[in-house]
Amino acid sequence: MLEPQSSRLSLSQQCRLLSISRSSVYYKPSSVKTGDLELMRLIDQQYLKTPFYGSRSMTHHLKRQGYPVNRKRIQRLMRQMGLEAIYPKPHTSRKHPGHKVYPYLLRDLAVVRPNQVWAADITYIPMNRGFMFLMVVMDWHSRKVLSWRLSNTLDAEFCVAALQEAITCHGIPKIFNTDQGAQFTSQAFTTALESQSIAVSMDGRGRVQDNIFIERLWWTLKYQYLYLRSFDSVLELRRGLTEWFLFYNSQRPHQTLDGMTPDEVYYAQPTLAEAA
Repeated sequence: MLEPQSSRLSLSQQCRLLSISRSSVYYKPSSVKTGDLELMRLIDQQYLKTPFYGSRSMTHHLKRQGYPVNRKRIQRLMRQMGLEAIYPKPHTSRKHPGHKVYPYLLRDLAVVRPNQVWAADITYIPMNRGFMFLMVVMDWHSRKVLSWRLSNTLDAEFCVAALQEAITCHGIPKIFNTDQGAQFTSQAFTTALESQSIAVSMDGRGRVQDNIFIERLWWTLKYQYLYLRSFDSVLELRRGLTEWFLFYNSQRPHQTLDGMTPDEVYYAQPTLAEAA
């Protein structure tokens, strides 16, 4: 699908049109050991159920399942996956050097309209011979997935690309909420928000409930779609995600939305800008 030698479109433009990170072009799935991939898949599944599991608890869990692992190996794999236990920790004010951490703005806030609050998060996506990372931008009120990107690295580039696409296609939210990951506290990401006069909100460290709607999205996506299938290539994964997000937005009813779909809620009500 990609044409590196194309004279009409640069490689960057092709990646942008395909909603994939430029770094994904150089993806090498054989770089991860088969045994590690199996453990990472199991860690990912268990982490969705028990996000408070750190490397010690995860190691104990896998040993009980019959896997002869040690804590050092599980620490390495969880670090590679970008996972850490979710619970209040000491030194929670410690942040990435040079990165500003913003306050959480959503406590006791009534979110009543589309584009009032957007949120973003990143999750690990297992594949047959490797893995990718998925970043999603969601509208809090309607639960609509506004944009998404895949990358094989946890850099800020694909997060900024997803943010810019959401703004281009859906306008500007009043508040944008993320966790305190280095991708979201990076100057590139926060500048992209503040240049549009968007208020930046960040979860407290170890507070998964602060971004609960996207956490629910990850559970639904993985247990109702990804874990039931296998993917051999990034393009195959991207095609599958494209179909699933279309289904999720336009066809899948939500009990918390009174049986409506995210699209029905998002487009049925005036946005914050239209109501002003």
